[in-house]
Amino acid sequence: MNALLGVIFHFLGGFASGSFYMPYKKVKGWQWETFWLVGGVFSWIIVPPLAAFLTIPNFWEIIQNESSSILGLTFLFGALWGIGGFMYGLGVRYLGVALGSSIMLGLTMVIGSLVPSIYYEFSPEAGKDNIGLMFSSSWGQFVLLGLLVCVVGIIISGKAGVMKDKELQTESIDPHGVEVKTEYKFGLGLTVAIISGVLSACFNFGLEAGKPMASVANEAWKLANPGQGEFLFQNNVTYIVVLWGGMASNLIGCLYLSFKNKSYTDYSKKNVPVVKNIIFCALAGTMWFLQFFFYGMGESKMGNGPSSWILHMAFIILIANLWGVVIKEWKGVSKKTISTIVVGMIVMFVSILIVGYGNSLR
Repeated sequence: MNALLGVIFHFLGGFASGSFYMPYKKVKGWQWETFWLVGGVFSWIIVPPLAAFLTIPNFWEIIQNESSSILGLTFLFGALWGIGGFMYGLGVRYLGVALGSSIMLGLTMVIGSLVPSIYYEFSPEAGKDNIGLMFSSSWGQFVLLGLLVCVVGIIISGKAGVMKDKELQTESIDPHGVEVKTEYKFGLGLTVAIISGVLSACFNFGLEAGKPMASVANEAWKLANPGQGEFLFQNNVTYIVVLWGGMASNLIGCLYLSFKNKSYTDYSKKNVPVVKNIIFCALAGTMWFLQFFFYGMGESKMGNGPSSWILHMAFIILIANLWGVVIKEWKGVSKKTISTIVVGMIVMFVSILIVGYGNSLR
């Protein structure tokens, strides 16, 4: 039952992440860095503490009582994750959306799911899954198989994207809906993509680093609610610190682009629906945070091991591809290309079933 609930919660998180950019498409007259920063005020500053306050009333005390080393490491991983997200744009610029996305998302999935388990192989910790246990247990083998199948699905989807771009011969559109002018440089693009993929996986590392805060919230809840399992919202306190780090790197990046492109004038432009833009940005920013809100709920049922991260990434990619079909981004391509993207989505869905089944065997 825990495995099923975990899959459902991760689906909700993946749906939120795969859909959050849709409200941004309604923003008028603002450049990317402008609406990303406004949305970020909600996703990094307003909504996370509000979610923690509603679910963990003493969340600020937990943060205050935590050691500076744990807070610093959690913040650092959050900042690195934010840098990885910013470098994503360079990856798709130099490799194209399909190839760049495939490399970066694949690396983020593999590194984010396996590196912590490899670390715990050499530094064992109670309650943490290590890579040796995964290879030697039936549940772990299924999870690793699911990871492999999902990577295959990403590669197939990337191939479909390349076919689509060649057939339509239009400017590429990244998974966030932003037009990308491709300047193909394979060597530089591959380097940037690898760095972005590695750094983007740091969000999961941040959750691992900040786990002591979540454990305090979890133990306090279990003491007050004996016999009711793990606390669904324990990660909400950790998110605050991780997202502070992400906020720092995104803020620097957005301000740099604002001055470079002189987009700081967006806020004072005439004939721009400022109120509507802020509302859509608030909706997008809130949806963006909900991916982590539901991720934490799924993790409480499945553990913060490879299973949770694989399901999180798989659902995000699957939902984003489905939105591409719904808004007719694939209109006008050949049947072969449509068949390829459908196969890619089916393969990723199969990977979700495999990982869910593997976790049910624990």
